[in-house]
Amino acid sequence: MMSLSSLPSAATMFQAYASISTAITMFKTMIHQLVPQQVQLYIETKIRSYFRPNSSNVTLVIEERDGMGLNDVFTCAEIYLSARISPEFQRFKITKRPKDTGVNVKFGNCGKITDSFEEIELVWKFVNETEKSILRFQADDEGDFSEKRSFELSFSKEHKDRILNCYIPFVLKTAKTMRDEKKIIQLHSLSSNSYSSINWDSVNLEHPSTFETLALEPALKKIIIQDLDRFLRRKEFYRRVGKAWKRGYLLYGPPGTGKSSLIAAIANYLKFDIYDLEFSNIKRDADLRRLLLNTKNRSILVIEDIDCSVTMSERSETRTNYNGRSRDRDQEITLGGLLNFIDGLWSSCGDERIVIFTTNNKEKLDPALLRPGRMDMHIHMSYLTSESFTVLANNYLEISDPLYNNFKEAQELIEGAQVSPAEVAEQFMKSEDPDVCLESLVKFLKRKRISFNEEMEKQEEPNNNITNGGANTTHDDKQLQLKRIKALGIHNPLHS
Repeated sequence: MMSLSSLPSAATMFQAYASISTAITMFKTMIHQLVPQQVQLYIETKIRSYFRPNSSNVTLVIEERDGMGLNDVFTCAEIYLSARISPEFQRFKITKRPKDTGVNVKFGNCGKITDSFEEIELVWKFVNETEKSILRFQADDEGDFSEKRSFELSFSKEHKDRILNCYIPFVLKTAKTMRDEKKIIQLHSLSSNSYSSINWDSVNLEHPSTFETLALEPALKKIIIQDLDRFLRRKEFYRRVGKAWKRGYLLYGPPGTGKSSLIAAIANYLKFDIYDLEFSNIKRDADLRRLLLNTKNRSILVIEDIDCSVTMSERSETRTNYNGRSRDRDQEITLGGLLNFIDGLWSSCGDERIVIFTTNNKEKLDPALLRPGRMDMHIHMSYLTSESFTVLANNYLEISDPLYNNFKEAQELIEGAQVSPAEVAEQFMKSEDPDVCLESLVKFLKRKRISFNEEMEKQEEPNNNITNGGANTTHDDKQLQLKRIKALGIHNPLHS
C-alpha cells in the first residue's frame, strides 16, 4: 500500500504542470508558425468529424433560383406547403390585397412544417437570407441587395431513394393540380424593394375583357382565336422543327382601338399571366435578362408603346462613360438585348410564352423589330366598323336590333368616320337610356364627319397650287383624291 510520504510534493507537481504547459504552448506556437492555416483547418475538421456521432438524417436544399432561372421545384413546394400551414405554426405571414378573395398565407423566416408520406416523417424549413451582389463596374459600397429564399427538406437517410423518386414527384403533381384548380391570372409589373433591387410584383388581374365582348371584326377575331388554339396544341411541332415554343404578336393602330383590351382577352382565354415590362427603371441588359428569365411558363410578356417606351441604343454603337472609357454593354439596355430574348439564344429559356408589342405608329419602329419571323402576326387594330359597332352597342346598351331608333343611322355614319371604340364607348356612358346614348352618338359622328371634310379640304388646297414645270396637278391626281373620299362614304361639297 502506497503511503502518503511516497507521493510527490505539491512543489514537484506544480513544476511538472508548468513544464507541460510550457511545452504545449511552444508546440502550438511552432504549429501556427510552420503549418499553413488551411492545413490546420483541414486537420481540425478531420479530427472533429472523427469524434462526431453519425447523423441519421439527410437534408435537401431547394433554392428559389437555378442559376439565372427559376427553380420549378421551389415554386411547386411553395404552393404545396401553403395548404399545410396551420394556425399553430410559430411564424408566418398573412396578406390580402383588395381584389383577393381570401387571405394569402406565406412563410416566415426559418419556419418549419412537418409532413408525412407513406409513414415517413419529413420536416420542411423555409430560409430567407439577404445577400449583396456587386457587379464588376460598381464600387464595393454600390452593390444591390437581394433576397435568397430556399426550402430545406430533412428526413431519415434510409428513405432517401423513396423521397427522391416518389415524394418529390408527388409534390410537383399535387402543386400543378392546385395551381390549375385555383388559377387566378396575375398581372406582374416591376417594383423596387428596400434594397433598390428591381423585381416582379403581382396583383390579381380581374379584367372583364373577353373575345365575346371585344369590339373587333368577327373575321379577325376568328383568326386570332384559331392561331392561339393552334399554338397551344403544337408543342411537339415546335420541338420537331427546332423552334422555341413561343408566339409573337404586334398590335398596331390608332389610340383607343382596343389593343390593351385584346391583350386582356387573350390572357383570359388562355389563362396566362401577364408580365408588363417597362424600361424606365431598367439600366442594363443584365437586369433585363435577369427579369425576363424570372418570368414563368404559360405567360404573356407585354411591351406597350414599343416605339416610345425607351430609346434603345444600336448594337453596333460604342458608348463611353464620363471619364472617356468604353462602357461595358451590360451597363446599358440595347435593342440587341431585347431581340436576343425574343428570337435569339435566350428565347429557348422557357416554354409556352407569348410576346406582344403594341404601337400607335408602326412606321416609327426599328426595322429590326419588323424583320420576318420576329413577330409572327401583325394585327392591325383599325377604327370602328359597322360590325364591331354592333358588338359594342350590344355590350353597353344591350341593343342589337338594326331597326332600333337611331341605330341604323349611327351604323351608317360609323362607316364614314374614323372613330375609335373608345370614343363610341364614351358616348354610351353618358346615360342609362339607350335612346339618349344613340342620339348623342349620332350628333358626335356628324361633327366628326364635318371635321373630316374640313381636313380633306385643307389637304386639297395646296395640291391645287402644286406645279410641275408650269403645269398644274394632273386630272388623274384629283380623281384619285375623289375616289378616296367616296370610298370613305363622305360627301365633299367642293365636288358636289
